[in-house]
Amino acid sequence: MSDPTSPSLKNLPKVAVDLKSELEGFDHSNMKRAEVKVKNVLPSAEDLAAAKTQQTLIAGIEKFDTSRLKHTETNEKNPLPDKEIIEQEKGKQQLMSGIENFNPSQLKHAETLEKNPLPTKEGIFA
Repeated sequence: MSDPTSPSLKNLPKVAVDLKSELEGFDHSNMKRAEVKVKNVLPSAEDLAAAKTQQTLIAGIEKFDTSRLKHTETNEKNPLPDKEIIEQEKGKQQLMSGIENFNPSQLKHAETLEKNPLPTKEGIFA
C-alpha cells in the first residue's frame, strides 16, 4: 500500500464563510461537563455455572470412546400390505375415478312407464 499523503489545499472541500467563523469562534468553556459511565456487565454465578456444565458436556462428547459401544442388529418393521389389500385399494380407486370421470352426455333418453297403476273406483268398492 502507498503511504497516505495529505491532500493539497485546492483539493479540500470548501466551507461556507459564516460556518467557518462560527467554528473558529467556538468557546469550549460554555459546554457542560459530563461523566462517562462505563457499563461492563459481568456474568452472574449461575451463568458461569451453566457455561461450565456446557463445556464439560461438550468435552465429554468429544472424548467419547466409540470402541465401548456394542454392535446391534436392526430389524425393519415396515410390513408391506397383502395382495388382497392392494386389490381392494385398486378397486376403490377405479370406482372413484369412474365416478369422477363420468360423462352424462353418453346417457340415452328413457321414458318412464308406471308398472303399478292405481286401482279404479270399481275395484276399490268391490
